[in-house]
Amino acid sequence: MQFMLLFSRQGKLRLQKWYVPLSDKEKKKITRELVQTILARKAKMCSFLEWRDLKIVYKRYASLYFCCAIEEQDNELITLEIIHRYVELLDKYFGSVCELDIIFNFEKAYFILDEFLLGGEAQETSKKNVLKAIEQGDLLQENQSADWGGLPRDELL
Repeated sequence: MQFMLLFSRQGKLRLQKWYVPLSDKEKKKITRELVQTILARKAKMCSFLEWRDLKIVYKRYASLYFCCAIEEQDNELITLEIIHRYVELLDKYFGSVCELDIIFNFEKAYFILDEFLLGGEAQETSKKNVLKAIEQGDLLQENQSADWGGLPRDELL
């Protein structure tokens, strides 16, 4: 996978993860172009399209589009399954995820994605294992907050 984009029906980018090195200018150009292309497509159209030298796989869930770019030899159906698995993980964590969950908890959305995908490849296919790792991360974060006891960090050092 080259990158994953999450954007709203209004074209607002909510999350982006790039697995290939590109300049910010190129990322913005790609994002703008793809968002316009996908939003212009009709609901009954196929979720795959050829774009430049890549294949684009996207799926709409409620008000969010999940879009991935893969290489020509990669499997579109596996990519659709990866998108679906990520949505299931978000649903499990947030309890019926919505666009506002992504907006206000974007760091968690990135953390979940990073636990699931590594370098654009699925690193863990078990939802149970991914959710367990996320729970452990949450516990670690809570324990660190409690250990600081409300003191400014520089006073602890």
